[in-house]
Formats: sequence, structure tokens, C-alpha cells
Amino acid sequence: MDIHCTDITKRFGTTEAVAPFSVTLAAGQTTALVGPSGCGKSMILRMSAWLEAPDSGSLLLGDTAPRDVARRGALSMAFQDPSLLPWRSVRANIALGAELARTSADGVDALIDLVGLSGFADHRPAELSGGMRQRAAIARSLISSPQVLLLDEPFGAVDAMTRRRLNVDLPPLWHGTTVVLVTHSVQEAVLLSDRILVLSHRPARVTADIPVDLPAPRDTALTETDAFRDLSRAVLAALEAQ
Repeated sequence: MDIHCTDITKRFGTTEAVAPFSVTLAAGQTTALVGPSGCGKSMILRMSAWLEAPDSGSLLLGDTAPRDVARRGALSMAFQDPSLLPWRSVRANIALGAELARTSADGVDALIDLVGLSGFADHRPAELSGGMRQRAAIARSLISSPQVLLLDEPFGAVDAMTRRRLNVDLPPLWHGTTVVLVTHSVQEAVLLSDRILVLSHRPARVTADIPVDLPAPRDTALTETDAFRDLSRAVLAALEAQ
């Protein structure tokens, strides 16, 4: 489903976190939001998930309020903080995503393997490294096969080699899903997305809207091509022009 932001705003006291902000994100596409720290990227995601309500303006997923999409289990979000339940095992934490969405958890073990947690399914979060906890949280966000997937720096705590592997292995799982990815990695934005929105300093506005017309499926070999480098340079130039 499309995501429609129309003049949404968010303030905290005298701080304008998000000024009137309007954009439409196409259904089934992965859109990356990149921009300076503190510009409002994560807040836009949180409002899209109805974890925060806009102070004004309209935000719809398709023609439906985010809270209603979330209630029927069609929306999922992975945070910078994995926020796993400490008394649950890895398997049970991942299955929670399916429980909340009232869907089958049959794919839990396959996801555990995919995110590199084989052998840790019965471990609790305290027994895992930070990167392992983050991988469990990513798997939890995918288990319900949501229509809308919101990813807030989901690979930030993952080691470089695992991050590269997840960048290749995970996108096929969300094919056809509307995905919004917040990342500070230009390479990750180009590798994973169909469209990159470059945002200004707070309060955010779109300063560049860059389509990513690269073949799929994508792998890390693509990062060595001229087309990939050209797109990365274009995104960096837009960021440096702030």
C-alpha cells in the first residue's frame, strides 16, 4: 500500500522536529531516507507506525490510518534498539511478531537460520551480543509478512560481514512489501532501495529525490559497478549540498 504524508508536523515544545512534510511513497517499493542526524527521519517512521501522532496534517497507509493497519497486523517496524523481551528465547521473541499479527509462526526456524542465529534459538537476549539481538529483532519484524515494513537503522549494531550478507539475503523476503528504510549508509541505501529521498537538516524537507534503477536481485558485486558508484556519488553530493 502507498504511504501518503500530507503536511505532517511534529513539535516538542519550541523544537520543530518535523515541519510541514509531504511525500507519497509507492506501494511495493523500498524507499530509503537519508539525511543529517536529528533531521526527523526516525520521527517520520514513528508517525508512519502510529507510535507518535502528527500534530497536524494527514498520514495514511493506502486510505487507512496507520493505527488501523497496525491493529490488523499488516504493519511492522524494526528499531535501532532491538527491544527483545528478556524472559523469552530468541525463537519466542521472533514468534511474538506473528502472535501480535495473529498469523502463523511456521517460518521462525527458517528466519533464525537466515539471520545467522542457528544454534541460538533457545537462548535468551542476555546471552546474545548486541548484533545478535538486532538480528533477532529484524527476524521478528519479518515473520508476519507485513504489507508495510519500517526499518530504522536496522543493521547499525550488526558486524560488517553480517551486514553485507543481510543486505543481500533479506530483500527477497520483503519483495512486494512497502518498505521505508532509515540509514546513514549511502551504500546500503543504493543497494537496498528503489528510491532515495535525501532530507535536509531539521526540520526535514526533501532536497533530492533519486530513483535507483539497478537490476534485481542485487548482490554485493553490484557495488563494484560504475552505475552503483555513480548513484552513490549523486547521493553523497546531495547530502554535502545541505
